Amino acid sequence: MSEERHDVVLTVNGTAHPVRVPARRLLSDALRHDLGLTGTHVGCEHGVCGACTVLLDGRPVRSCLLLAVTAQDAEITTVEGLTNADGSLGPVQQAFLECHGLQCGFCTPGFLTTITAGLRDNPSPTHDEARDMIAGNLCRCTGYQNIVKAVERAAELVAAGSSSSPGSPGLETGAERPPQPPTSESGQVEFEERDDDNASTGLGG
Repeated sequence: MSEERHDVVLTVNGTAHPVRVPARRLLSDALRHDLGLTGTHVGCEHGVCGACTVLLDGRPVRSCLLLAVTAQDAEITTVEGLTNADGSLGPVQQAFLECHGLQCGFCTPGFLTTITAGLRDNPSPTHDEARDMIAGNLCRCTGYQNIVKAVERAAELVAAGSSSSPGSPGLETGAERPPQPPTSESGQVEFEERDDDNASTGLGG
């Protein structure tokens, strides 16, 4: 007997996506396999590593611990949604690039979303506060020093952008942003098992 599927609408990065998913489908799997948004990475699958972190109504959540059907009425922001409206790097992404805040890049999407939310709550963190902001995410490559520097640099970029003009890029999320994920005529990508976690770190090619 085939598993019963449920019709839900996931609003991701400002775009509504109708999907049919089993009740037990995790949000991380729905994003990656049903919507083709492979920037959200899956690591420990126990909510420990933080690689799968996305923003749910602006707050960081572990998408590997959340059922997709429960996100029906929420605004979801993935790493793909952190770019500026013109497709250029957002301030946190730019800071990671400038400060060499990644090596393998597997954990990077989770750090980017976590820091985006953190800087909205605390736009001018001290060095210790910047360290605390990323304490819930694990990285096995960098030793964290450059990630902390990236938090501090992102705060500078956000402050500079906010002071230059009202339309400057900041930490807003949820607006429609290019590029859109590949979709079939039904609006859903055919589910398939893939091992392409390195497909996107949110920092471009």
